[in-house]
Amino acid sequence: MNLLNTRLVILLACFFIILSCRKDKKINYHSFETEVESSLPLDETDILQRMKYYNVPGVSIAVVANGQLDWAKGYGIANTKNGYEVDENTLFQAGSISKPIAAIAALQLASEGKVELNSDVNDYLKNWKIKENNFTATEKVTLEGLLTHTAGATVHGFPGYTQKDSFPTIETVLNGKGNTDSITIDAVPGSNWRYSGGGYTVMEKIVEDVSGLPLEEYMEKYVLKPMGMDNSTYAQPLPEVWHSSASAAYNHKGDVVEGLWHNYPEQAAAGLWTTPTDLAKYCIEIQEILSGKKQGVLAKKMVESVLTKHQNNWGLGVSLDGEGDALKFGHGGKNKGFTNNLVAFAYKGRAVIIMTNGDNGWELIEEIQKSIFEHYQW
Repeated sequence: MNLLNTRLVILLACFFIILSCRKDKKINYHSFETEVESSLPLDETDILQRMKYYNVPGVSIAVVANGQLDWAKGYGIANTKNGYEVDENTLFQAGSISKPIAAIAALQLASEGKVELNSDVNDYLKNWKIKENNFTATEKVTLEGLLTHTAGATVHGFPGYTQKDSFPTIETVLNGKGNTDSITIDAVPGSNWRYSGGGYTVMEKIVEDVSGLPLEEYMEKYVLKPMGMDNSTYAQPLPEVWHSSASAAYNHKGDVVEGLWHNYPEQAAAGLWTTPTDLAKYCIEIQEILSGKKQGVLAKKMVESVLTKHQNNWGLGVSLDGEGDALKFGHGGKNKGFTNNLVAFAYKGRAVIIMTNGDNGWELIEEIQKSIFEHYQW
């Protein structure tokens, strides 16, 4: 991942600041009516113009209001090779938004007593373990540390593999024999916050070793399906059965990435294919569990732990902002040719998810998100 993308991932992960747009870039919106197709708080012509301005071929949006999906819509082109347009069912690579969903797997295992959040993770790892060194002499790496980016783990993010590349195993990635360095500990666990996709790859290995299932199978059975996320998968490379629904990826010039997209063996960190509508279901699930309306993929007590601030306002898998009833949780996501954002209000039944198939998507996301917040007076 180059320096620009590294900075962008950090910006996305620590977002939640709705920036003002220049007057000549502002998206106008019209009145909110009753029917979804006629009630979008954004002018479709303006969105398409802004997409063209930023060289972003496709955008998909979902909005949660009053605790339910209020509307979802796609704009533009998913694949210029075949002319497929974006709709609410088009799959996008979630990038780092993969992390908070995957974290649920580890938290479920903790709830079942199969792992402990504050124990040495080497107790759970089997054919690969974290190498002990001076940094781990007094403090051990824990699941809590991995989930909150405080474990001292290396490797910020992953560039993915082209369709021509051989697809490595997770052990190959952990050992630094793929296209990134090996994942090691180079700071005393708990001593500071540093974003680490490598840490989430270690978490993925723990889930697989403890559950006995590949991550994609565990996630489908115990996380995605129970939340109704039927249009999502952690399978990597993406199985052919999903290809007709998947968006291609586009670079900064708006050109399609060779091979349509990159593949990510680092599934927990970057491997989720999904839609804004499915991510809205995740937001609603967390909100409903927190409000006591349901017993869902996690118990209320565990969700409260997820939304408890650690260093750098980070929870167990999510970035946090605000306090009390104004608390928001979310994550950004950046893979090659995809840029995304998720922000949800923990106690107010609100959320906005915006996914784009372009490397230039972030500024466009800011404009759209600002317009949505203005319309709903959030």
